[in-house]
Amino acid sequence: MANLRFQVVAEAFNKKPVEVEVPKERPADFFGKNVFNREKMYKYLPADVYAKLVDVIDNGARLDRSIADAVATGMKEWAMEKGVTHYTHWFQPLTEGTAEKHDAFVEHDGKGGMVEKFSGKLLVQQEPDASSFPSGGIRNTFEARGYSAWDPTSPVFIMDDTLCIPTVFISYTGEALDYKAPLLRALRAVDVAATNVCHYFDTNVKKVQSNLGWEQEYFLVDEGLYGARPDLVLTGRTLMGHDSAKNQQMDDHYFGTIPDRVQAFMKDLEIQALELSIPCKTRHNEVAPNQFELAPIFEETNLAVDHNMLLMSLMKKIARKHGFRVLLHEKPFAGINGSGKHNNWSLSTDTGALLHGPGKTPMDHLRFVTFIVETLMGVYKHNGLLKASIMSATNAHRLGANEAPPAIISSFLGTQLSELLDHIEKSDKDELFTMAGKQGMKLDIPEIPELIIDNTDRNRTSPFAFTGNRFEFRAVGSEANCASAMIALNSAVAEALGSFKARVDALIAKGEDKTSALIDILRDDIKTCKPIRFDGNGYSDEWVVEAKKRGLDCETSCPVIFERYLDIDSVKMFESLGVMTKKELEARNEVKWETYTKKIQIEARVMGDLSMNHIIPVATHYQSQLAKNVACLREIFTGDKVDKIAGRNIKIIEEISERNESIEKGVEDLVNARKVANKIEDEHKKAIAYHDTVAPKMEEIRYNIDKLELIVADELWTLPKYRELLFIR
Repeated sequence: MANLRFQVVAEAFNKKPVEVEVPKERPADFFGKNVFNREKMYKYLPADVYAKLVDVIDNGARLDRSIADAVATGMKEWAMEKGVTHYTHWFQPLTEGTAEKHDAFVEHDGKGGMVEKFSGKLLVQQEPDASSFPSGGIRNTFEARGYSAWDPTSPVFIMDDTLCIPTVFISYTGEALDYKAPLLRALRAVDVAATNVCHYFDTNVKKVQSNLGWEQEYFLVDEGLYGARPDLVLTGRTLMGHDSAKNQQMDDHYFGTIPDRVQAFMKDLEIQALELSIPCKTRHNEVAPNQFELAPIFEETNLAVDHNMLLMSLMKKIARKHGFRVLLHEKPFAGINGSGKHNNWSLSTDTGALLHGPGKTPMDHLRFVTFIVETLMGVYKHNGLLKASIMSATNAHRLGANEAPPAIISSFLGTQLSELLDHIEKSDKDELFTMAGKQGMKLDIPEIPELIIDNTDRNRTSPFAFTGNRFEFRAVGSEANCASAMIALNSAVAEALGSFKARVDALIAKGEDKTSALIDILRDDIKTCKPIRFDGNGYSDEWVVEAKKRGLDCETSCPVIFERYLDIDSVKMFESLGVMTKKELEARNEVKWETYTKKIQIEARVMGDLSMNHIIPVATHYQSQLAKNVACLREIFTGDKVDKIAGRNIKIIEEISERNESIEKGVEDLVNARKVANKIEDEHKKAIAYHDTVAPKMEEIRYNIDKLELIVADELWTLPKYRELLFIR
């Protein structure tokens, strides 16, 4: 086994970049090459069908099933010209990934042969087996019927030889079994609520769109080294491994030169992503060694979520071509930064942006402040729910680890915006208020042009920070489906905006001037949501104490945090907006608790296996070598000289015995804790038991394993070490 480790390390060190064939066209020319976008729709669809489909996409018109056959025919013609032979409904079940079942474009022709066919019925709706997907008890295993239904607002695309059709996934009884269906409902709710509020300021506004720009962080490790680490293969993270002498202390990796092999991977990924209309914009080295980031241009939220799910799948596929494995786990390595997926969220209308800073008139200023404050109101009222929306067994390792936002939701606004809200709160309602835009900064260097300074700084410890024209929800985990956070956030903002409008209308109905009514309600809401505003250090112990005083949710147990979905206020909000029913929420929580339990259960089993079949045998073998050495020394030397010469080896022999004994005892306790937890039938209580009694025991075992790694001969250690996983290209 030792030779295998050295072999894979040597192979990793000697690998060369894979040659990537770069298209001769400019990116704008091949962007969307494999997507049935408007250009393709216009070319392959009849004019009247094209117009009706665009109306569905742009204006939310109900899809006329009578045009489905014509759309399907056009899609098939385009796809077959590109060598496509199959189609699939591509959906996002509650597994945190995507699902697809491929069918060929073939039917019997009635003459003993086959004919290539794709009908509107097959485009619009299919019936995948729903029994094997997580449903939280909505569907019994023996009741398998479920439906996938086409989402025309997210373009159809081609992957390899398959036409992929984005769809929602629902049960036979109508409940959502995926992320897309409730996301679309939440986006519709915020559209309606925000449009109604916009009419106070501009009656020409017809639509409000939620926008999302995600920042995907990830690690790359050599495929050979990955294969030699069973914990990485089975859990996505290293369950053991001592810190490398050098990790990220020097901050030299951040924004550093991208290694050649990684650059080749990134180039290949970007080309294929652009062909799928994923608007890749930014790439760079992240803080931790072997950690990187990819970020696109902002898109409409539903499309952005689909593109992120597609990109994560694409990354894994392309990485293997380049001899890498992508790690999307939020904390694959202890002692260095984990990976997040910052969700940059904003609202825009068909006439312009809503959070882009103050406008040209007092009413523009007032509109800007209104949407800032009502966003804060939604975040404040549902701060526990927002935390639940980004929490998972994997993200729990990252949050609050002095590298990512703490597990307390708060919002950073910056000095200027905070002072403006404080001024409005205390000032006379007739007083006009303004907020300065970006300012110039001149450096005392003649060659350097004037810098344009944003009206807010950045607070890297804030989970929900305003960054000038958007809010950055920084707590989202790297392997998460963005839809979970976006469902909660857009629903919370929609509810806040709806409440705001109802209260303003009530004042206007009593005869109060519109502007005066707007400012009165704003002033009340600024006072109400003030506890969510925090511009200080979110990592400090003082903030935890202060947050509790403010009434913010400070819970850190993942299974307990999930309970926020079933709070009275959460259920009321989701049901009143038509996003999810109580039954759907209860089912999803069952899935969340069960998923948490299974992930910890798998980690515990892998930990036990590696401890007993890798670590202890290797340590014992080294101990035997040392014992033989001591015995030989005793034959050569006598008296005190033996103890002096062999003393170090004797101490190591004793330490190995102690560490092995602690590991064996730890594994035994771990197994017993699992047995007790497994007897609990209630998924909620079982998840809590796994959190409280199983997970902590793995940390105790790891401590002793990592100590053994430091004293066992390097040539005997079977598992690639951190210095090899993180630094060999």
